Amino acid sequence: MSRFYVPKENVKGKNIVIDGKEAHHILDVMRLKDGDTVVVFDGTGNEYSGFIKDIDARARRLNVEIVRTEKPPRDSMPEVTLAQAIPKKGKMAYIVEKATELGVSNVIPFISERTVVKPDRAGRKKKTERWQKIAVEAAKQCGRTGIPVVGDVVEFEDLAKRINEYDLSLLACLSGETVPLKDTLAGFKAGKILVLIGPEGDFTPEEAKMADRDNCRFVSLGRRVLKSDTAGLFVLSALNYEFTL
Repeated sequence: MSRFYVPKENVKGKNIVIDGKEAHHILDVMRLKDGDTVVVFDGTGNEYSGFIKDIDARARRLNVEIVRTEKPPRDSMPEVTLAQAIPKKGKMAYIVEKATELGVSNVIPFISERTVVKPDRAGRKKKTERWQKIAVEAAKQCGRTGIPVVGDVVEFEDLAKRINEYDLSLLACLSGETVPLKDTLAGFKAGKILVLIGPEGDFTPEEAKMADRDNCRFVSLGRRVLKSDTAGLFVLSALNYEFTL
């Protein structure tokens, strides 16, 4: 059955208003009609089943009458934030898509000393908007009822000041004293986790010092050197294995 996203304010009682891009997809791409059944989610954990009615083809607007409302049980995955140094060659879009599929709650793109891609203020806003749209599309595809929030691009120095907001922070790095990821996760049951993934070339020693807090663990991801765009997804996969399988 087709699945679509609307902001929560579009759900009004037993009726859902769909317009814009989603209405275009329903009417022009899927070619659905009055009476066809669809599934709609609003990004807050609610999922609605209903049928299409009141199509306004000219305005590209339609309504869905809700037949059933469900709130699927939350999985056992902790609330995970992926803080990712922006990689080269547009790979951030791929990371956001796959991180969404792997259950991440938030994505924070950041710029560090060795980050190659450093967009200006206007470029940052455009990139963030695009990445958020990718998160929405990935959530639709994989069956999630919640949508990860892609935060504004920040400098690593500012990000490091927020490490204490999390119950556990995992900084993947190649240098210094590290502990295996699986050992760090042993015994952790619930809470907020921050995953910090550096750029090509790793974090600098100065950045490692900034992140060295009581709740931050410097972790090893094994014997192989993983690319920046692989490392975060590796950690998220490990978290899925540890907490949901």
